[in-house]
Amino acid sequence: MKKICLIASLITVFALSSASVNAQYYFFDGDYYENPVLYEAGVSVNAMNSLTDLGGKKGIGEKFLKDLNLGYTSISGGIFFSVSYKNAVALRLEGTFGKVSSDDKILAGINDAAKNRFNRNLNFRSNISEVAALVEIHPMYIFVDWPAKETTPPRTSPYLLAGVGYFSFNPQTKIGNRTIDLQPLSTEGQGFAEYPNRPIYKLNQLNIPMGAGVKYELSPLVNLRAEVVYRKLFTDYLDDLSTTYIDPALFDKYLTPQKAANAKILYDRQIVKVAGINGKRGTEKNNDAYFTANLKISVIIGRERIRR
Repeated sequence: MKKICLIASLITVFALSSASVNAQYYFFDGDYYENPVLYEAGVSVNAMNSLTDLGGKKGIGEKFLKDLNLGYTSISGGIFFSVSYKNAVALRLEGTFGKVSSDDKILAGINDAAKNRFNRNLNFRSNISEVAALVEIHPMYIFVDWPAKETTPPRTSPYLLAGVGYFSFNPQTKIGNRTIDLQPLSTEGQGFAEYPNRPIYKLNQLNIPMGAGVKYELSPLVNLRAEVVYRKLFTDYLDDLSTTYIDPALFDKYLTPQKAANAKILYDRQIVKVAGINGKRGTEKNNDAYFTANLKISVIIGRERIRR
């Protein structure tokens, strides 16, 4: 939370210091002056999906979008506030809220290497809450001085963005009609002395958002945006799956009787028992990720109407 407050403070300082720059520097159109510092507040509707060890497409699991299954895309939403300088660079504070999920059952009927994932028979879902501080770079305004050209700037502006985020997740699955949190069950021996290289993963972590978009000025006071934002994560446990199966007797050693009973049901759900203790459960060499495709609408604050 301290990091989020610091980010918000930096944006405020940037906005206040930039506001002291000369006011109008050219006409936006026949009705509004353009200001060097503009504010923007808006909302977004997003399509959210994830890339994890679960589900995917036929064949051997591959990196990045090659293993993406669109069937588990869900609708998410967000709010944001940004401060821009001469439409070229902007600082944005954004909150995003959604859900990710995947299920090995999506591979039913496939008779290639992916059949092993179907046989593994695992699934998960997790709510996602994220706060991110982002920097936008608009090349068309960085490399072209529109006031000097005495030309009206284009209404469309492609941009790149990157920053740092702080997100929460909580992988879950079901036993019958009961929803079970997976992290407290240490399904792969996280936190057990027998597995010193498997610490209990944290449900609140940093990530690195990065992406690209395009902004369209619908009017002097309204912007529309379309963008895609990918989140680089520092965990392979978004889906509670990463390494190998463990000896189920260890659950009784470290967990309460109720948690141990749930863990024994959920850690190994193979349809046909193939892998045993220390058998392959997931692939730890690649961290998980999630991403969103966003449609945004926002209000522009700071353009001044020309007095006639």
